[in-house]
Amino acid sequence: MKFYIGNEHVYGLERAVKASGNPMRTKIDTTEPNEKDFVRASKLGACRGGEGHDNYLKGITVHVDIVAPLFWWKEAQRYHWFDFVSSESTMHCLLKFDVSAQCVDDTDPVILERMNALIAEYLAMPEDLTDPVQTAKKKEKWRVLVASLPSGFCLGATMVTNYQQLKTMYHQRRFHKLQEWHDFCDWCDTLPHFQELTHAADY
Repeated sequence: MKFYIGNEHVYGLERAVKASGNPMRTKIDTTEPNEKDFVRASKLGACRGGEGHDNYLKGITVHVDIVAPLFWWKEAQRYHWFDFVSSESTMHCLLKFDVSAQCVDDTDPVILERMNALIAEYLAMPEDLTDPVQTAKKKEKWRVLVASLPSGFCLGATMVTNYQQLKTMYHQRRFHKLQEWHDFCDWCDTLPHFQELTHAADY
């Protein structure tokens, strides 16, 4: 399985661009943004992260579907405004997945072979919910399954974020060792007005 990012939906772009001028207004302007608004928003978006002049970028919301290996999710989850809407669940669906097909190609085949053997052992255990000893053994085996799942295992999720957070992620990850982050930054470049408003590639 390969890293996938797509099915994105961008909301609030024009409203946020217009709102970027609010600090210099005595009344909120509800008209459609014009060229002057985009020029101002672009200048504000060029500021360094943390300076605050690009706060209007938080108003540009992005929903996106991502399928990624666990080792990528572990790094992505450090970002505060990169939130899960809903995700696939190993608790509910681990036994429904073809584990070998669900992992990235770099996963060691020996690990996949062992994981498939553990699943077979679990499925071979009798289902007797009236026997507390057997129930306990099955719970223990389940924990072994979850604990042994390779980090190359891919899960999909629908995420919500915004242009300001994406600007930070782009800046911090575009030269990362993992190809998935390069793919992520390439995807950011395809979003409407992203480079124009964030200047993410300029620093």
